[in-house]
Amino acid sequence: MRLIADLHIHSRYSRACSQEMEVNTLAKWARIKGVNLLGTGDFTHPLYFAELRNKLEPTDGGLLRLKGEREGPYFIPTVEVNNIYYQAGRLRKIHTLIVAPSLEAVEKINQRLRPRGKLSADGRPTFTFPAKDIVKLVLDVAPDALLIPAHAWTPWFSLFGSNSGFDSLEECFEQESVNIYAIETGLSSDPAMNWRLSALDGITLVSNSDAHSPRKIAREANVLDCLPAYRDVADALKSHDPQKFLFTIEFFPEEGKYHYDGHRKCGVRWSPAETKGHQGRCSECGAPVTVGVMHRVDDLADREDGSVPPRAIPARHLIPLEEILADALEAKPGTKTVEREYQRLTSLLGSELHILLDVEEEELKKSSSPHVWERILKVRREEVQVEPGYDGVYGKICLSASPTQSHGQPAPDQLELL
Repeated sequence: MRLIADLHIHSRYSRACSQEMEVNTLAKWARIKGVNLLGTGDFTHPLYFAELRNKLEPTDGGLLRLKGEREGPYFIPTVEVNNIYYQAGRLRKIHTLIVAPSLEAVEKINQRLRPRGKLSADGRPTFTFPAKDIVKLVLDVAPDALLIPAHAWTPWFSLFGSNSGFDSLEECFEQESVNIYAIETGLSSDPAMNWRLSALDGITLVSNSDAHSPRKIAREANVLDCLPAYRDVADALKSHDPQKFLFTIEFFPEEGKYHYDGHRKCGVRWSPAETKGHQGRCSECGAPVTVGVMHRVDDLADREDGSVPPRAIPARHLIPLEEILADALEAKPGTKTVEREYQRLTSLLGSELHILLDVEEEELKKSSSPHVWERILKVRREEVQVEPGYDGVYGKICLSASPTQSHGQPAPDQLELL
């Protein structure tokens, strides 16, 4: 069975998240998007955990489903935790995604975490002990759980982050690194960038939306070929087997808000080479620039760009359908014009991801205007132009410019913008 899994989301109990982030609305949007396995997010929060127990029930395979529902989507218990602590003379800030096998396991995990931090303060709880200790604590009470370093490359709150991270899994997790089977690449990097590090050859590269609102579900996701059962899903994530883990669905990484280096306040956006040429200082104000993901990958890589390791799991780069429609209709995402066309297409052709990935070209042409289907096909061929994101500013994708160019190769007239 093909499972499209988005494991990293949040609930309405996390800061800066939509009040619609609760399981009934999430299930509705998972169907619209085409996701059939969705992380619950935020299982450590006591009020949300009570909701999960009240609204979800286990299936035969251990995954969860809305009570009384025979169809999907399935849910799997997840939470992102924040560890802030000093190690080797530096302040470290690491986010880790925990995937649990059952609500009973969640209860045990929460019992162990409750004395260590205020779980009710935020859906993403903060602890002041090392990231390696969260691995040991969770696995001691839930040996089948998975711990995945979240958005591993972003400058802030990540395993390899330029401002508070480490240079290797082993430096961060020490003896517990043997229990880390996967990392989340994050919106500003993709698998090809991670392939440049031979140390990650045995690590599964997963992608998730980190959604704070229902419409953002599945902007990144994982496509698995396995049974809808916790044991099979965990095996697909741990085994690094291309027969079980088919591909990831990715942002164009340049669109991520930390892809390039820069200083948002001054509007300065630089490639790694430009940053090094300026000794890491903003040319406008002299402040240190935020070192982005591409720069950090360059620093740690031991392979050239374009290297593909054995058993590499491929990626498909997509743009959300709402953004494609907004570009085609010369309107903004969220407007009634875009919403009407989104509803029409998904009612006619199926889920958003089915439209973006699978609907045949002829069917697209029969069902939508040339402005729409041409852009969908451009995205499938990865013929897009990108102004890379930097220092918290999302990159800009251009679908209408001509000639088109690969997302990794800005057109000549864009070079002055980068």
